Amino acid sequence: MNASETALVLIGFQKDYFASDGILRTVIEESAKTTRVLENTLSLIERVKGTDMLITETPILFSADYSETNEPVGLLKAITELNAFQEGNSGAETLPEISAFGNRIQTVSGKDGFNAFSNTGLAQVFEERGIRHVIIAGAVTSICVDSTGRSAHERGYHVTVLSDCTCGRTDFEQKFYCEQILPLYADVCTSGDLLQQLG
Repeated sequence: MNASETALVLIGFQKDYFASDGILRTVIEESAKTTRVLENTLSLIERVKGTDMLITETPILFSADYSETNEPVGLLKAITELNAFQEGNSGAETLPEISAFGNRIQTVSGKDGFNAFSNTGLAQVFEERGIRHVIIAGAVTSICVDSTGRSAHERGYHVTVLSDCTCGRTDFEQKFYCEQILPLYADVCTSGDLLQQLG
């Protein structure tokens, strides 16, 4: 794996999910604790920040009236009802642990749904950098991670999902997706395995 042709995509590392008072913390709390997703992701970033790997974050942000959503159901409905990920609110902010890496992590804005390629310039960023391999970390595995991974695969990228840097809504869901769903289109491995591949 060539680091210069590889992009690490960080999904959902925002306060509404991961902060102690995050509005949606309970959605991922069980799985995030089991996988130690934040700790593992920070460790991975620390290890690859000196390489040529592109590191991006794609925060989900909504306007005050959630006009971007069209008859929301499921998680999107919960987000609108709880006023989560609302632009300008502290809960929508990127976690300070991620922000601490400064401009080493490129923010690609515009994400207002599950797929990090939708309504963002992510594909253009990848094209400009000659990206061929996409690695995904973040939340929620069954929704944003899966949606982004499938889209990356359909766009011709080789996709890797990091099992210890992603979290589902439950431990069962995380395990099921990592063992049964994601391998249909992606490699699934730990961050440690990835680092070995990178050499």
